[in-house]
Amino acid sequence: MNQSGCGLRVGWEALPCATMDVETAIRTRRTHKAYASEPLAEDTLVELLELARWAPNHHLTEPWRFRVIGPETLRLLSAAGKSNEAEKLRRAPTLVVASARQDGDSHQNREDVLATACAVYIVLLAASARGLASYWRTPALFETAGARAVLGLEEHEEFVALIHLGRPATSPAAKERRGVSDYTEFLP
Repeated sequence: MNQSGCGLRVGWEALPCATMDVETAIRTRRTHKAYASEPLAEDTLVELLELARWAPNHHLTEPWRFRVIGPETLRLLSAAGKSNEAEKLRRAPTLVVASARQDGDSHQNREDVLATACAVYIVLLAASARGLASYWRTPALFETAGARAVLGLEEHEEFVALIHLGRPATSPAAKERRGVSDYTEFLP
C-alpha cells in the first residue's frame, strides 16, 4: 500500500486506486453532455458505487440506493416522458438512479437525502479521477408516479439524482466561479 491509500484492504476487498488526488478531482470535474457510445463495464460501476458507501451519514443509516438503468427500463422511461426527455436520457451510455430511503423522522429523512447527495458527489469525483465523464441530473420525470413505478422506487424512497456516466466525447471548459468571499461570512 502507498501513502494515497491505494491497495488498502477493507474487509476482504482491496480498494482500487484513483488516478488523481481529491483536490484535483474537485477542481477539474466537469458536467458532460456528450459521451462515447460504449457503456461502462460493470466492474467500473461497482468500484464507483463502492466508494459511495463511504459518504458521511448520521447513525450510519446508509440510506442511498442505486439502480443501474438497463435497456428495457430506459425504453419504458423514454415512453413515459416528453420527447425532449427521451433524447436527454440517451445522452450517456450508462445511467444510474440514486435515491434515499426515508425511514426516520423528518429531521433524519433530511439528513439521509443530504447523505445520499454526498454519495452521488463521490461517484462523480471518482468517475472524474478515472478519466470518465459524468452529469448529475434531476429530471422532473423521475418524480412522477409512472417513472417511480418503472424504477421500482418504494413509497418511502426519495429520488435524488440521475447520474450520467461514460467516456467523454468532448472536454468542457471550466466555468468561472465566484470567489470564496462572495459566499462566506465569519461570525463573531
